Amino acid sequence: MSESTFNEPRLALNRIYTRTGDTGDTHLVGGQRVSKDNLRIESYGTVDELNSFIGAARITAESLPAVATLAVILKRVQHELFNLGSILATLPEDVHPKQPRVTSTEIAQLEREIDEANAVLTPLRSFVLPGASRLDADLHICRTVCRRAERLLVALAHTQSVPEEAVRYLNRLSDALFVWSRWANHALAAPEILWSPNASASGSS
Repeated sequence: MSESTFNEPRLALNRIYTRTGDTGDTHLVGGQRVSKDNLRIESYGTVDELNSFIGAARITAESLPAVATLAVILKRVQHELFNLGSILATLPEDVHPKQPRVTSTEIAQLEREIDEANAVLTPLRSFVLPGASRLDADLHICRTVCRRAERLLVALAHTQSVPEEAVRYLNRLSDALFVWSRWANHALAAPEILWSPNASASGSS
């Protein structure tokens, strides 16, 4: 059996509240205390938020046999987002060689999945409105939270060292979430809602 790529978690979550964060700070993996509004905390906190929304989308997908394959993909992405959070919660000097992270392998996998899903879709002639189906709406929420996480990570990279794979992964994941939303509508036979500027109150008057 080959050696695992990453270390398994070493946690003991027996006591949930510790009171150590009551003054508005928290600690990184290396033990450093930082303010909870630190951009690094905001970055991996938003990745955590994204993971929660993807979990909701996965539950929706699991209830629909036509998109069962997407549910499996979304569960893998949730694991990858925890890996991403691990590396973001660690200063570069404290990173262990086998610490969980996202790599070029995860990015390449997303690109393959984007291409496979996009191959069955018709080209777009307008932007789409979220909400052609429940899963479509869920995935668009994920996409926009993913973009916010990406923006925060780019801002963090202006002042601190950030693995370049982390930004690339979020950029590719947001693209994947958009394509998966369209693929889900296709698989569910849910007509896409295209943006029509003249469907506005002023445009239809």
